[in-house]
Amino acid sequence: MIHHPYQAIVAAPGFAVGLRCDGNDITGFEFIEPCAEQVPATPLAMDAVRQLRAWLKDSRFRLGLPLRTTGTEFQRRVWNAISAIPRGRTASYGELAAALGSSPRAVGNACGANPYPVVVPCHRVVAANGGLGGFAGERAGFLIEVKRWLLNHERDR
Repeated sequence: MIHHPYQAIVAAPGFAVGLRCDGNDITGFEFIEPCAEQVPATPLAMDAVRQLRAWLKDSRFRLGLPLRTTGTEFQRRVWNAISAIPRGRTASYGELAAALGSSPRAVGNACGANPYPVVVPCHRVVAANGGLGGFAGERAGFLIEVKRWLLNHERDR
């Protein structure tokens, strides 16, 4: 098992969220297998945990966290487009690609590179047929279940 240094871990239904930050910025969130929570290591992590818990209770809660600017110009364009998808709605990789003058694969790659999947809601991007696919690798099944939970969480409100 690979150890990832998190400044906090928040339990969620069927998964956990690992939080990375430095003194001033959130540097990433990661959906991880269910595990014990980890007490926040910094004041910023403590605030992020408080906000994540509020969001997990009510998807209408707006997270207001200082995110470190990262990614290529194209990735940031994709992430901005994803952030514009309303809560409870979805868009396809192809729809985003057409709007950005790109390809669905490039949009999918940008989704996969998103370090802030709670704040930049890549779970709202789905296959053209509405399927939840788009994840590759050994954690694909786990991440699809997280995506399903996130979409249901937003639709429940």
